Order: sequence, then C-alpha cells, then structure tokens
Amino acid sequence: MKPAYVEANLGRYDSDVQAALDELARTDVIRRIWLKDHTVWKPEPEQIIDRLGWLTVTGCMQEQLGILQAFSQQVKDAGFRHVVLLGVGGSSLGAEVLRQTFGRVPGYPELIVLDSTLPETIKAVTDIIDPARTLFLVSSKSGSTAEPLILFRYFWGLVEKVAAKGKAGDNFVAITDAGTPLATLAEEKQFRHIFANPADVGGRYSVLSYFGLVPGELIGLDVSLLLQRADNMGKGCAPDRSRLDNHCSWLGACIGTMALKGRDKLTLITSPSVRSFGLWVEQLIAESTGKEGKGIIPVAGEPLVSPGHYGNDRFFVYLRLITDNNSDIDVAVNAIRASGQPVIILEMADKYDLGAEFFRWELATAVAGSVIGINPFNQPNVQQAKDATERFLKAFSSLATYLPPLEGTGLLRDLLTKAVPGRYFAIMVYLPQTPSMDEALTELRQKVIERYHIATTLGYGPRFLHSTGQLHKGGTNSGLFLQLTASHKTDVSIPGVPYTFGNVADAQALGDREALRANGREVASVRLPVADAASVKQLLAEVC
Repeated sequence: MKPAYVEANLGRYDSDVQAALDELARTDVIRRIWLKDHTVWKPEPEQIIDRLGWLTVTGCMQEQLGILQAFSQQVKDAGFRHVVLLGVGGSSLGAEVLRQTFGRVPGYPELIVLDSTLPETIKAVTDIIDPARTLFLVSSKSGSTAEPLILFRYFWGLVEKVAAKGKAGDNFVAITDAGTPLATLAEEKQFRHIFANPADVGGRYSVLSYFGLVPGELIGLDVSLLLQRADNMGKGCAPDRSRLDNHCSWLGACIGTMALKGRDKLTLITSPSVRSFGLWVEQLIAESTGKEGKGIIPVAGEPLVSPGHYGNDRFFVYLRLITDNNSDIDVAVNAIRASGQPVIILEMADKYDLGAEFFRWELATAVAGSVIGINPFNQPNVQQAKDATERFLKAFSSLATYLPPLEGTGLLRDLLTKAVPGRYFAIMVYLPQTPSMDEALTELRQKVIERYHIATTLGYGPRFLHSTGQLHKGGTNSGLFLQLTASHKTDVSIPGVPYTFGNVADAQALGDREALRANGREVASVRLPVADAASVKQLLAEVC
C-alpha cells in the first residue's frame, strides 16, 4: 500500500513549488535532513540536533513491540477497565487521535485522554471511572509539565483511598525521558512501569514513540501495522526518490512556498473518521512554524462554506479516507477547487494509514521550516504563558488570598472591526467541551467566515497553550483573539497545594491573556454569564 497524493491543483503557484523543489535538490536538503544536519535550518545546533530522533524512531519502537504487547496483556489480566492518560500537547494529542479514530476495541480497556485543568472536566472523568480499576498514564517528555503532575496529585489521592497499603503505584505508568522529575517520582512511588522514551524525540514529533504507541497498544490497536505504514512512508521520502515522487518533500515544498506567497492559512479538510487528525496537525504546524514573526496558520475543523467566502490567503489540503462516506465533502472540495483556490488531495486506504500520515506531515513540516527559514523544533514563546501562570499561582499561594479577577476586557464586536483580509480569528475557550458547545462554536466560526471572509481557529484551554499557543504569540501578528471564560459550576481540590483546579484554569487564562498582550496581540476577553452553549450563541448577534 503506497499512500500518495491523488490530485494537486496549485494553479499559478505550480511554478513556484517547482522552483522550491529545485532549490531543495540543489542544496541537498532531504539527504541532509536524514543525516540529521542541523544547518538545514540554523547555523547553531541547539534545540535541533537533539530533536531529530523521530526520523528513525519507528525502527527503535519495532524492537519494543514484544515489550508493549506483553505489558498490554498484563494490564488486561489485571482487570483494568479504563486507561486515563494525563498529559497535554505532544504527550497527549497523538493518543487522542488514535482514540477518536479507532474507538474502543472489544476486550480492551477504554481510553480517556485528560488534558484539561477545568474542574468540570476532571469531575466528569472522576464520575465515569472506578479508581481501583483504572490505569493512569502520566505522560510528559520533560517530566516537569505542570498539568500532568497536578492531575497525578489528584488521582493518586483517589487511588490511595481504595488500594492496598503501598500498592497505589500499581495503577500508574510513567511515559517520559530518562532521568526526568517524573521518572524519579515514578521510581519513588513504585509505578507499575516506566517507559523511558528516546531523548532525541520532541513532544509534537513523538506520536510514533512510546507517547502514542503505549496508549495505542493498551486499547488494542495493531501497533506493528501502524509502524509498518510509517516505515513505508519513510521509504517513500528517502533522499533517492525523485522530487515529485518524494511524498514528504513535495508536500513540505508546497506548504512552505504557499506561506511565502501569502497563502499561509493551511486549511485541513478531512473525512469524518479521521477528523481528529486535525488536532495533531494543528499543533505540529503551529508550534513548529509560528515563531520569529513568521508562521503557517493551521485551520482545522472549520465548517465548510461556499467558495466565495474564502479569502486569497488560503491553501487547502483534503485528507480523504476512501472507506468513508465522503460525498458531501467531495462536492464542497470540488467547488473550492473550481473557484481557483489551491487544493491538494491526499488519500488514505484505511485508518492504519494514519501511521504514514504522521510521518509524512512530520517530515513535510521540517521541510517547510527550511523553506521559510525557521527552526521547527523549538517553541520559545510557549514559556511566556507558563511563567505568567506560575507567577499568578505563586502569588495566590503566598498570600493565601485570591487571584486577580478574571473578568471581561473587551467585546467581540469591537474585535471584529479589525477583521480585514489576511487576518484570522482565533477562539480560545476555557469552558467544558460538550457536543452542544462544539456546535455553538462551529456556528460562530461559520458566521465569522461568511461575514468577514477570514480564517477561523478554535482551541480549548489549556490544551491549545501547548499547541497553537506558540503561533499566537510568536508567529505573524495577524490574529484576532477571542478568549471565552465563565465561572466554574464546580471546583476540585488538589492535594498538597493551596489552590484548586479552578484556580489553575483561571490562572492559565490570565497568563495567556497577559502573554498575548505582551506580544502586541489584539485580544478580547469575554466573561460569559454561564458556561454553556446558549451563552456562546448570544455572541452571534455581535457578528455584524
């Protein structure tokens, strides 16, 4: 099975892409990437040379298949009903894609990915599971990421109440680099297992390592087949492949060239069964390219509208699973293509072709980074929001008082007065995700597209802080940012600290707002009266 693009309609940009491919060939970029040559991107090796392990990680993981399979059987034999992954960003998004794409395999535990600090979400997970029969995967490359560690505190407390003395660790697994604070914690608490990931694999490039494969194996996926498909794509992206036949360099040249030509709104359209793939691509593209005042804006999950509502800053990629019912999407994509917008169609034979797509997009993103002239492996601006959040929480802890008020600081209608061609509208939601909330936010996105003809993005906090957050602050200053918050209907305490999950979520929203403004971004923070879909729909009247 050989994944490849089905059709590419680049119009007047075809010659530009050919020129980019010529330059990649002249400078031997693909061969140099495979040789892990940091000078493809920057003269300095820092935060590059130690982050290229994803190129060959599939071989390493294939050697671990026996260990993964034996561990999965051990978990089944232990009678665990749920696996709850505690992580955020690159440590969780790949697993979330696998969960949503493949669903629950009969006879295996059900996977829940918890990447939120919202107390309502945490309580909802708590209500579903039996702590005694739940395996918790604490997932963090650095082993110091705040969200999974405070989530661990909470669930450890629940397990300790029901486990035999000294046996709470049997319900926990760590996925991290060797020698991290999390690895040390796991040893001290006698976790059931510690999966030490290859240190040269970065978070958003880690889906084909333990971070994606452990949860995948635990829920019954054929991990061997997933890796095989990735390997097949890797062979199709080898340096000896011709320019047009190299699946990854061709896509990377297209993405990078389009961005340089002003078509920096990379709009991903997917078949229904692989819709969640957009979450992963969103982080990969945004966090890899959104820096130094440059960047490619990934647009995922956007409602399809008539072609006349799209601006001339778009570039469309349609990921088409041939086994899905794609009739309505095919019609919409054909109309977009007929309107003259640049469109690429990529085809998947079945769901396991996700392995191939993971690798294709990783290498294509690295290539696109070389085309636009950035280091695609660091995330210099993510720390800004983290630092601000930590400062708010430290002040709260030391004073034992209250956080600064999380109140509204602007109106949507005023923000949208700046909605001119070339800009994009980013909705940042610190509200519980529900089907009705998704529907209301989709309606808001559609109305903005149709009224202002600009691209829209949507992210739930704090997940997006480790995804599009880098782009928001370090990329092109073209975003219009709408932050949505509301009072918490409930709150959940965190053992050992003076603040609650509600305090953490509010501090993250405050920290993100501060970091955006420090970078000169246009932000409207709207405090909804109630955290529900009806309150979101009231905002529709301001889109005028």
